Amino acid sequence: MKKETLLEIIFGTIGGLVFAIGMCMCLLPEWNLLKSGIVVSTIGFIVLLCIIPIYRKDRPKKVNNKKTDWGLILTWIIGVVGALIMGFGMSKIMVDSPEKMDMIIGMITGVVGLLICVLNYPIYSYLKSNKN
Repeated sequence: MKKETLLEIIFGTIGGLVFAIGMCMCLLPEWNLLKSGIVVSTIGFIVLLCIIPIYRKDRPKKVNNKKTDWGLILTWIIGVVGALIMGFGMSKIMVDSPEKMDMIIGMITGVVGLLICVLNYPIYSYLKSNKN
């Protein structure tokens, strides 16, 4: 794994988590943290924007590949499924008055969805190495 790819994964994970926590702080009136939530969300968004120069540095100028990369398509599907699982976990936590069991299920489901998203690149690397 290249250093740039690892940095993209790290920045994406940290930035996404910080942005999501900030959005929860903004959108949950029970927490009464609107102003600090805006600050935290902005910091998360800035961390996510730091991925762009790293991403552009490592990519070729023009890709002229006509073949369908089924490993990449599978990776996208896994990423979408992971995001949906993580969203389900967040929605279990963010109900009006969640019970203790809802909170536990929501946290576990959210972490599982996040792990699926984070492990997406190693899955793609494995598929790509077995293809050659």
